[in-house]
Amino acid sequence: MGLKGKLVVSVEVKCGGYLFHDLYQTKPHHLSNISPDKVTGFDLHEGGICEVGSVVTWKYKDDGNEKIAKCVIDEVIDDEKKSITWKVIGGDLLEAYNTFTVNISCDQHWITWTLVYEKKTEDTPEPLTFFGYVTDLTKDIEAHHVEK
Repeated sequence: MGLKGKLVVSVEVKCGGYLFHDLYQTKPHHLSNISPDKVTGFDLHEGGICEVGSVVTWKYKDDGNEKIAKCVIDEVIDDEKKSITWKVIGGDLLEAYNTFTVNISCDQHWITWTLVYEKKTEDTPEPLTFFGYVTDLTKDIEAHHVEK
């Protein structure tokens, strides 16, 4: 049927991938200071920051529009692979997609984003604007760390 999809992008960064993993694992609320035009808020609803099963809401601007994504940390946070996966359980992405997960994994100089989704209809577009969003966010984070 072709409703399921997966998009993967790897972005080379000048700063170490461990900085990205540390940011998403221990200080995700700092993203709104690093990239205020893209991340406008982060709220923790259940659990601890970046613990499996924690429920959070990301507030963000995508394609110029204010959006939210309520997520649960879906899988084991892998410190060795520097990987975190969020499963979207509410918000704007679920208007077009039945399921949507976002994984970020970091190695020494590469940040890899993987989006796995199931479209509601054949006519639903691929999430390319969101794909561009995470790529641009990566560049903002890199610029923040390189400037320091």
